[in-house]
Amino acid sequence: MFKNTISNLTRIRQVAEVLLRYGFEDVVTTTPLRRLVSQARRLNWQRADRQVFETTRWERVRLVIEELGPTFIKLAQAMSNRADLLPEALITEFEKLQSNVPPFDVVVARQIIEEELGQPISEVFSEFEDVTLGSASIGQVHKARLLTGEEVVVKVQRPGVRETVRSDLALLHELVRLTAGFLQKQGLSNPQDIVDAFERSMSKELDYTAEARSMEQFRKLYADYTSFYIPKPFRELSTARILVIEYVSGCKITDKAQLLAWGLSPETVAETGMDIYLTQIFEFGIFHADPHPGNVLVQPDGTVVLIDFGMVGRLTKQQKYAFAGVFIGMARQDARSMALNFRRLAITAEIPDMRAFESDLSQLIEDFATLDVKEMSMSDLADALQTIIYNYKLQVPGAVFLILRALVILEGIGKVLHPNFNTFEFVRPYGAKIIREQYSRQNLLSEAEYTGTQLLALLQTLPSDVRQIVRKISKGELRLKFELVGYNTLVRKADQLVSRTILALLSVGGLVFSGLSLLGRYSPDMPYHRGVPEITWWSLGATGFILLILMLLGMGRREKG
Repeated sequence: MFKNTISNLTRIRQVAEVLLRYGFEDVVTTTPLRRLVSQARRLNWQRADRQVFETTRWERVRLVIEELGPTFIKLAQAMSNRADLLPEALITEFEKLQSNVPPFDVVVARQIIEEELGQPISEVFSEFEDVTLGSASIGQVHKARLLTGEEVVVKVQRPGVRETVRSDLALLHELVRLTAGFLQKQGLSNPQDIVDAFERSMSKELDYTAEARSMEQFRKLYADYTSFYIPKPFRELSTARILVIEYVSGCKITDKAQLLAWGLSPETVAETGMDIYLTQIFEFGIFHADPHPGNVLVQPDGTVVLIDFGMVGRLTKQQKYAFAGVFIGMARQDARSMALNFRRLAITAEIPDMRAFESDLSQLIEDFATLDVKEMSMSDLADALQTIIYNYKLQVPGAVFLILRALVILEGIGKVLHPNFNTFEFVRPYGAKIIREQYSRQNLLSEAEYTGTQLLALLQTLPSDVRQIVRKISKGELRLKFELVGYNTLVRKADQLVSRTILALLSVGGLVFSGLSLLGRYSPDMPYHRGVPEITWWSLGATGFILLILMLLGMGRREKG
C-alpha cells in the first residue's frame, strides 16, 4: 500500500508538471497540486518559450490528455459524448483524440490464450494467425479456425492493462479530489460522479464476458430478421480476458463500388441500415453505440452485419418516450412540448426560467423549419440540441448523446450511399409509432397498475409513519437537522482573522513587556548585553518572530489575491 501511495504521488507530480508545460499554471497554483511542484519549476515554466499559447486553451487540454496516456484518452473520448457537461469547442478537440496502439507480441498473446483456456492453442484452434486484424489500447484481434472448422476472431486483452487502468483510475480519483474546487468553478459540477461512471464503463470494457452477453441479447432480439446479422460469440471459449467470436466477412457499408459490383442498391442498403438502428432505439431500447463504417459490414446478399459490441447504450421505456417526444414536438413546431419532454428526459432538470428555455427551443424550431429537406442536417440539429442542454445544465442520460452521435455517423454513411438521404424522414414514422405505443391500452393499463401499486404502498406505510412522528413529538424526541451551505469560506476567513489578531496582540504584548523589562530591578546574577538585560533581548526576539509570521501570512494572502 505504501508503494502504491508513493507511485501515485510521483504520477500526480508528473501530471502537475505536464499541466504547467502546457500553460495550465492556474490549475496547479490554485489547487493543492501546487504543493507538489517547486517554485523553481514554476519559474522555469514562466521563462520558457511560450509557443504553446499560439494554440487555444481547449487544444492544450487535448495535448495534455494525449501526453497522459491511454486511460485519460479513453476518458476524454467518453466525455466527447457529454455535451451537457462540456463546451462544444472542447468536445471538438476530444473528438480528435486517437488511441491507436501498436500490437503487443503474438507470443504473449498466445500465452494469455493458453492461460485463460487452460490448454495449448493447438488443442482449440487448427489455425491461428500471428498478424493482427486490429489493435487498440485494451486488446487486439487475431483470426483463427476452430478444430471444428469454424472461422473465428479472437480478442485478446493486453498484458497488465487491468493493473494500469486500476492505477490510473485511482490517480483520477485523487486528481479530482485535489482539483474539485477549480473544476466546479469551471462549470463541471459533479466531477467525482463522472469519474465513477467512467470507472464502471471501464470495468465492463475490461470484462469481455459483458460484450458476449450483449451480442447474445441482440441475437435473440433480431432472431427473425433476415436482413440483419450479429456474429455468434463462443461463450464456452471466452473469458474476461479473451473473446472468441464467429468470423463474418463483408465489405464496409461505405464501399459503394463493392456494393455495386455485387449488384446491390446502395440506397437500399442505407435505408436498411437506418431502419435497423432506429428499431434498436425506438422499439427495443438497446442499441449498438458505435456504428462507424468499420463496425458495419455488408455481405454479398445485402445482409447488414454489426460487429464490436464493446459499447452498447440503453434507454428505459420512459426515456424512450421522452426522447421521441422531443423530436415529435420539433416536427409539430411545438416548443412547449419539446420543453416538457426535455424535463421528462432529464435526470435532474432545474430550469430557473422555463420561458427562456421554451424561447430557445422555439428559435431552434424556426431555424430548422425554414430549411428545405435537402438542407437539413442531423449534425447541425445535434449540435444545436447539445448547446441548449449544456447552456441550461440539463443532466440527461448518457445514452441520449450516444444516440445523437450515432445518428450523425449514420447520416454521414447514408449520404455516401444515398444522394437524397434524410435522417428526419426515417425518424418521423418511428415517432408516430412511439406515440401509438405510449397511449396504447396495454401501456396505459401498465402505467395505471404501476401508479396504483405505488399509491397502495404509500397508504400501507403512511399510518405507521404518522404514528411514529406523533410519538416522537409527544416525547419531545423530534429532531430537526439543518445543513448550512456556503459558509465554509466565511468560517475560514474568520478563523484566519482570529489567528492573526491573537498573533498581533502577542506581538504588542511582547513589545510592552520588553519596554517594561528595561525598568525592572534584577539580581546581580542577571546577565546584561550592551547594557540591556538578557530577558529584554529574549522578549524582543520572541516578538520579532511573531511579527515575521504575521508578515509571511500577509504576503501569502497577497499572492492568493
